[in-house]
Amino acid sequence: MKIDAHQHFWNYSIKEYPWIDDSMSILKKDHLPDNLAQILSANGIDGSVAVQARQSLEETRRLLELANEHETIKGVVGWVDLRSASLQDQLDEFSKHAKLVGVRHVVQDEPDDNFLLRPDFMRGIEKLLTYDLAYDILIFPKQLPAAIEFIAAFPEHRFVLDHIAKPFIKDGILSPWDEQMQQLASFSNVFCKVSGMVTEADWRQWRISDFEPYLDVVFEAFGVNRLMFGSDWPVCTVAAAYNKVVQIVDSYMKKRRFSKAEQTAFWGGNAAAFYHLKQTSH
Repeated sequence: MKIDAHQHFWNYSIKEYPWIDDSMSILKKDHLPDNLAQILSANGIDGSVAVQARQSLEETRRLLELANEHETIKGVVGWVDLRSASLQDQLDEFSKHAKLVGVRHVVQDEPDDNFLLRPDFMRGIEKLLTYDLAYDILIFPKQLPAAIEFIAAFPEHRFVLDHIAKPFIKDGILSPWDEQMQQLASFSNVFCKVSGMVTEADWRQWRISDFEPYLDVVFEAFGVNRLMFGSDWPVCTVAAAYNKVVQIVDSYMKKRRFSKAEQTAFWGGNAAAFYHLKQTSH
């Protein structure tokens, strides 16, 4: 299977998505499975992993409903309140769904750069192992030091870094992001999504060459067997059409002459293995 390991769905409303400002007006509409299915098919991709965009149990329930209705949704990364006293009840409810494969918290929006290290949050993370759930790490570069310390505390958990930690592609800045990515990748239980890059570049004037230094860092740090493709659709569309997002990575892998087996792993095999995706719906 070819898998898009990172995309979102929503029924748009100003109240629920206040972060979508006028510069992102293209996002101010519903984005649902039928919209994405046509795009996946046009790009030769078999399915996707739907990732939470709001911090609500209601959204997690809705994503799981959509996953039951649409075979193209291979897995769901939902949200639960990892700091809540009722976390176990939430996990008991959602883990009954075969397509719940992981959880995520929007740590990038937390004012505390050490949020990942808060004791109540770490206690919540501990519980994920019991439910065989992965955790998606969504952070900015300034939060990488805390992420490194956080991951060191959980050697048996499965972690994946979203959007290569959102480096400063528009400004061409590599350090200290590059050194910290090497540190993070030294933990073998951490994977990385090659996703979300176009929105960190110049939305109107990016070139494929802008991404190569950052791709060099992540491919060297993680190796091709711990990387997976993610479109970040529909958010990516503020800067690039879906096929252009695919083209950035496809052209890089061909230029660097990755083998067919390595490309197969990157475009789907690694995501299927990491998230324990099933071939058929349940």
